[in-house]
Amino acid sequence: MKLLFVADPLATFKVYKDTTFAMMREAARRGHAVFACEVPQLRWQRGAPVQARVQRIHLTGRDDDWHEAGEPATHALRDFDAVLMRKDPPFDAEYLYATHLLTQAQREGAKVFNDPRALREHPEKLAILEFPQFIAPTMVSRDMDALRAFHAEQGEIILKPLDGMGGMGIFRVGADGLNLGSILETLTLNGERTIMAQRFLPAIAQGDKRVLLIDGRPVPYSLARIPQGSEVRGNLAAGGKGVAQELSARDREIAEALGPVLGARGLLLVGLDVIGENLTEINVTSPTCFQEITQQTGCDVAALFMDALQARAGTGDTAR
Repeated sequence: MKLLFVADPLATFKVYKDTTFAMMREAARRGHAVFACEVPQLRWQRGAPVQARVQRIHLTGRDDDWHEAGEPATHALRDFDAVLMRKDPPFDAEYLYATHLLTQAQREGAKVFNDPRALREHPEKLAILEFPQFIAPTMVSRDMDALRAFHAEQGEIILKPLDGMGGMGIFRVGADGLNLGSILETLTLNGERTIMAQRFLPAIAQGDKRVLLIDGRPVPYSLARIPQGSEVRGNLAAGGKGVAQELSARDREIAEALGPVLGARGLLLVGLDVIGENLTEINVTSPTCFQEITQQTGCDVAALFMDALQARAGTGDTAR
């Protein structure tokens, strides 16, 4: 297959843990041709299909200079067997515009994963609203009085922006409400920006679990991202420690309920975040944790993903 990865700059990859790199490595191992581009290199013009300025990527097997890139060339997205949208958040206007270009590429025959329409319809913080039976008490608002009332009702809460990633901008407010006003003013821009408030879940001490769904089916292991020291955030980017573990009964219940629904919408890869018994986020833009789970359990997540991608792309080749 010819695979195009729409991703962040390759120079920013931390190959010892990067999931997009793990996908590329497994693709190359199977003999697939790997190409890459960034979102700014996508374009459309009347009379031509959606195109991108791309480079062929050859993996070197080294950690520092891990790839060699061929000469840039312009290709139509429909000429690839699969296009993988792996751009990290923020889910800003430019990201949104990129999904529209990818939708147009689909109309022209390209196969894009995750489906760009589904990316637009499942913002990672807000997608949980569809599944209230699995989530903790939650409020989405920019009304500071309503958010203060939610805090008074719940006692201890987490406040977070809707467009963050890696634990950025997350605040814990205790029952005493210390600094609540200042935090609300900062996060909502004095009532101009909508945020999310959730009841604080003490089970975060045991980890914020990442449960991966591949084509609607759960990977048998999660990665519990455990906060360190006085930190409330378990995100690996915020210093959390990743510990792989078998799915709990509750993890599997949530995964098996959501998997078929999300898979049917074209979400080939999903990362569910679960704290204790509660679903907290549904990650669809660029879910991670492949390498950590594989290194600790031997479960080859990248191989599972590539099997599913080959099946969805219609190559008929699922051999490892």
